[in-house]
Amino acid sequence: MQDQNKTAAAQEVEAATLDPAASAAPSLEELLEKAEAVAQEHRDGWLRAKADADNIRKRAQSDLANAHKFALENFSAELIPVCDSLEAALATRNATPEALRSGVELTLKQLMAAFEKFSIREINPLGEKFDPHKHQSINMVESDAEPNTVVGVLQKGYSLNDRILRPALVSIAKPKTST
Repeated sequence: MQDQNKTAAAQEVEAATLDPAASAAPSLEELLEKAEAVAQEHRDGWLRAKADADNIRKRAQSDLANAHKFALENFSAELIPVCDSLEAALATRNATPEALRSGVELTLKQLMAAFEKFSIREINPLGEKFDPHKHQSINMVESDAEPNTVVGVLQKGYSLNDRILRPALVSIAKPKTST
């Protein structure tokens, strides 16, 4: 209803300013009051829209700050049992080497399960072609393997959702030199 009134009032103002003789004698004061009312309605609408936009911007900033603050919450919760297992292993007195090894293997399984849940993948490229995006060559070794093939892994690499966290440290094959 207000939109129709605004439109009608705006049309009257336009008609009166374009052809003053065509109007049924509205005074300039009436036209001015109508124009001021339309202007005030537009200003009020603009202020509401500006306030809404400002509230949306503030909410987005707050959501982003919370996302950064709590991004690692789920991953951290998965690592706590791993820490508990390591502490339990260290607290055990007179443990046999076999029992310690078994406990460490179970702890490693917990850690690998947490990695798997959060898409952290191991890079163990033994026998693969050298890829400088995934591997870091430490040295070249004479080998019967095809040149530029990974023949030794000194340290595994890791990726997160196909993004390299740490490249694998590798030895790569080079052709044997004949003497």
